[in-house]
Amino acid sequence: MPVDPQPRRKRFGQHFLHDPSIIKRILATIDPATATHVVEIGPGGGALTAALAAAAPRLTAIEIDRDLVGWLRDAFGDHSNVAILEADALRVDFESLGDTLTVVGNLPYNISTPLLFRITDARAAISRAIFMLQREVVDRIVAEPGSKTYGRLSVMLQCYWLATARINVPPGAFTPPPKVDSAVVELVPRTPLIGQNLAAEFETIVRTAFSQRRKTLRRSLRTLLSTDAIEAAGIDPGARPETLSVDDFARLCLPR
Repeated sequence: MPVDPQPRRKRFGQHFLHDPSIIKRILATIDPATATHVVEIGPGGGALTAALAAAAPRLTAIEIDRDLVGWLRDAFGDHSNVAILEADALRVDFESLGDTLTVVGNLPYNISTPLLFRITDARAAISRAIFMLQREVVDRIVAEPGSKTYGRLSVMLQCYWLATARINVPPGAFTPPPKVDSAVVELVPRTPLIGQNLAAEFETIVRTAFSQRRKTLRRSLRTLLSTDAIEAAGIDPGARPETLSVDDFARLCLPR
């Protein structure tokens, strides 16, 4: 294999995973041998890619950095089960890659939230998603109502996924070390709590409520829902958004 590349492009938020023990634990969580098609976002220096290539029946690695794409194609050119795709993951049509995808990756911190929403839009093609993210983001994803970390990201993702925090990862596991801790989260599609016809309304209600999280629902949602409509959903208009469950937010969208 060619000499390992080093992170060079700051705008891509590159932090390459190198710790063998962490890679082993992530691999055990992914269990690539049981997957139909693994899609890796941001393979970087190829540390996890090499382990996936050795076990997955089929692997597509999506990399935006053209220099890394050339290196990865050289490094994995003799693997018939591996395809290196030069693309921006935010623009990839994941549905075109298959319908039982296991999507994994060490997501760049600077675009992690948009990528999570892009993956959510493509969830019909995804059987599991396992991502390395900033620890703070993982805490927000899995947060429960009433906690300080519970917010828009928690509700929007938990509406569509069963989310479980799996592994905590220290900065020293990366080159260069980031200034924050990281963590691995597993997302498994669930039956959505709302229909696709209500998705836009749900997003608007959640976003509006948490943009003024110190205000009661009566005040923060006054341009969207009347007090009577909130009460008709079985919810106290005097409640604050962080006290509502994902099911509560879903009920605010249902026709009455």
